[in-house]
Amino acid sequence: MSVSHAPNAPQAPSVVDAERAMTFGRETLQIEADALLSLKQRIAGDGAAPFVKAVQILLNCHGRVVISGIGKSGHIARKIAATLASTGTPALFVHAAEASHGDLGMITADDTLIAISYSGEAGELLSIVPIIKRMGAKLISITGSDTSSLAKLSDVHLNVKVDKEACPLNLAPTASTTATLALGDAVAMALLDARGFGEEDFARSHPGGALGRRLLTHVRDVMRTGDAIPKVDEDATLYAALLEISRKGMAMTAIVDAKDHVIGVFTDGDLRRLIENVQDFATLSIAEVMHRNPRSVRAEQLAVEAVELMEEFRINQLLVTDVDGKLVGALHIHDLTRAKVI
Repeated sequence: MSVSHAPNAPQAPSVVDAERAMTFGRETLQIEADALLSLKQRIAGDGAAPFVKAVQILLNCHGRVVISGIGKSGHIARKIAATLASTGTPALFVHAAEASHGDLGMITADDTLIAISYSGEAGELLSIVPIIKRMGAKLISITGSDTSSLAKLSDVHLNVKVDKEACPLNLAPTASTTATLALGDAVAMALLDARGFGEEDFARSHPGGALGRRLLTHVRDVMRTGDAIPKVDEDATLYAALLEISRKGMAMTAIVDAKDHVIGVFTDGDLRRLIENVQDFATLSIAEVMHRNPRSVRAEQLAVEAVELMEEFRINQLLVTDVDGKLVGALHIHDLTRAKVI
């Protein structure tokens, strides 16, 4: 019995024409690069006024920046909202179609709406604009036409017109969405600068990222404390110090006085150098061979400062002391690695 196939059944994959694929790839990138260069010129000189005004409105916004769009513009709007939120501007995405079915309640008079539609004629956006205007919220539009309905209704219009899409049919949003996304980034970066948003602010918004760990992790968060700290009294023998180094597994030990103030340190490196020059260890005390006034950090310092100190002096361990020089912790480079500070 023969089996008939549905007319739309998937066919066996064809072999890609490598040269043709590369040609289309290069042409796509060139078209989109040209669109960005054109956009760059548009916000220079006299054409910069709408861009600057938009940044000023957003900087003075007492509520949140609400970004809305539909289709491909909606995807771009969502990303711009995420970028603004992570760089110091409270922002959220509201889908244009959902806005007229209840989500419009998220928007208040203190907010600013950024409406994105390349044609500037998206019905879903145009249906909510009168309500936005009546409540007194500011409206910034991003479209491809200064004469579009959305542009005419806006407090500020940002034009992202492109000569052509990268799509060979000139239909699929490609160069226009790239230009819109880049313009959103440009606005976000201008706002970041205007707010004085710095590395520490960024770290607070990204505590799970590498920068967050570097700028939010303190020495106290990763140092060894209590019985895990290698230390011996100043009258201890070298042998006792070596046992402490072995037990605590930090390749060093602190030497402290009767009140736990640090007076010296002895490391595995010191032991190797000692072996080269000393034959009889039996009678040596740790005070005779230790390094006095060792380098240390405070518990409240950033862990990255400890890393910089280790790198500068090519050491793998640091003692942690309080303001009076009392031993409160110990830090090994492996502790910093495990905490992903480095």
